[in-house]
Amino acid sequence: MSENDFCLAFSLAPGVGPKRFQNLLEIFGWAEKAWNGSEDKFKAAGIGKVNFSKFQAFRKTFDLAGYRKKLRKAKVEFIPFGDRYYPKRLANIDSPPIGLFIKGNKKLLGEPNAIAVVGARKITSYGRQVTEDLVSELCSAGFMVVSGMALGVDGDAHKSAIDARGPTIAVLGCGVDCPYPRENEKLYEEILDSGGLAISEYPLGMPANAGTFPARNRLIAALSMAVLITEAAEDSGSLITAQCAVDQGKKVFAVPGPITSQMSKGTLKLLKQGANLVSSAEDILKELEVKIQKAKGKIESQKFKSLNKEERKIFECLENEGKTVDEISREAKISIAKLSTILSGMELKGIIANSNGKFSMNFI
Repeated sequence: MSENDFCLAFSLAPGVGPKRFQNLLEIFGWAEKAWNGSEDKFKAAGIGKVNFSKFQAFRKTFDLAGYRKKLRKAKVEFIPFGDRYYPKRLANIDSPPIGLFIKGNKKLLGEPNAIAVVGARKITSYGRQVTEDLVSELCSAGFMVVSGMALGVDGDAHKSAIDARGPTIAVLGCGVDCPYPRENEKLYEEILDSGGLAISEYPLGMPANAGTFPARNRLIAALSMAVLITEAAEDSGSLITAQCAVDQGKKVFAVPGPITSQMSKGTLKLLKQGANLVSSAEDILKELEVKIQKAKGKIESQKFKSLNKEERKIFECLENEGKTVDEISREAKISIAKLSTILSGMELKGIIANSNGKFSMNFI
């Protein structure tokens, strides 16, 4: 077993969890050494006799090959703590996840210009309009949108990002293979099809419950530069995300709403507590002192709106540098025969250019 495998095993083990896992790493240095640790060492990490017994039983029966097979079948990848794809912002919080179960474009985990957009589940027409407008502006400025794929503001934030051809990450409070709520299963597929990403710290098949959402909210805040709440009731779970952002030393933005609306009580409360008032995306850009040009590699230009799934794969391959047909074929997993036809079509659209056998993005 590799260090990656041991981290995967610990992420599934009963009685451990993120905080105790970090304690184990402080004691043992590596997950591999911790795996065979004694009861006394586990006790020093905060894992008592009952939980150690549960861990021992799990350690004897864990089927790594079987679980890896399940991951492959579900097209899910595990990114362990310490991996080069594990987000630095996430690694720096208290009790970071042992690892992330991800599905989709893992390159988004390293996107620096990310903002969380969250809010009320019972969204009003005002909240919907505000969310759509702000997300569209933020995506046009080069931001990636992070949210929780819940009903209401979260779902609208993801949809608006997709419509604006901006990247988006859905952070789930359940297994990444069983998206919740069911009403957003289609949205889940749209996020992945658009080149987005779904992530979770919970194992395959784990259902959502009341306890998973607050933990999920800390990840939404951690992955982002700042948190924007567009509409929220006074008891909205999005206020937990806002508090996580404050605890992590990040800025919170809130949109003022009608004082007669229950769905604006939460945002008004945040504003009274010192959140930054937002009336346009420009307010956010100024406060964060971010000057982002419309990114060359973003599919926000009108000419890219008609790209299909295979063309987007090629687009992602060429975002940073030019590549040959063979290189694109390997990365995008498209046969050379089929690829040649697609590349010709993209050249005709003016999206890519061919120079001495290397294809690159045609920025105009």
